[in-house]
Amino acid sequence: MSIYDYSVPTPKNGEISLKDYEGKVMLIVNTATGCGFTPHYKDLEAMYEKFHDQGLEIIDIPCNQFAGQTPGTDDEIHEFCQLKYNTKFPQMKKSDVNGENALPLYKYLKSQKGFEGFGFGPTALMMGAMLKKIDKNYKNNPEIKWNFTKFVVDRAGNVVARFEPTADMKDVAACVEKLL
Repeated sequence: MSIYDYSVPTPKNGEISLKDYEGKVMLIVNTATGCGFTPHYKDLEAMYEKFHDQGLEIIDIPCNQFAGQTPGTDDEIHEFCQLKYNTKFPQMKKSDVNGENALPLYKYLKSQKGFEGFGFGPTALMMGAMLKKIDKNYKNNPEIKWNFTKFVVDRAGNVVARFEPTADMKDVAACVEKLL
């Protein structure tokens, strides 16, 4: 299967086929409205405004699986993102990214790019220590570790990068820009 065989649910019980984004660069991210990484929305919106006309699409999938940091309804999430971060890219339906109810898209993404670590620095160390308490084997499985994990898909539909939430958003933007 390819990325274009998947779809994501929309807040109004519809679906968007990723085939609609064929030939575009996609940034697929699980998000949260009450997370320490929520300010990533600012950088995501800046990338969207800078690169959308060149072919970037952001697939924002709110997820409440990590410390209950996305408790609102789909409408409340959308309103929060627009009011706080002036987002123009659409938010999809709040969905699971891990476990038996995970979106099939996320099962595919994790099969293409597994977890490679949180990098270096205080935030990376904090994430590693926290996850070790939750899952002693976290380093050895492809599961999504936290909110704002980002997957980058090139114009040919290849999953080319996975960025953990601790990654510098400048690195994410550089990866996207290189593919446009």
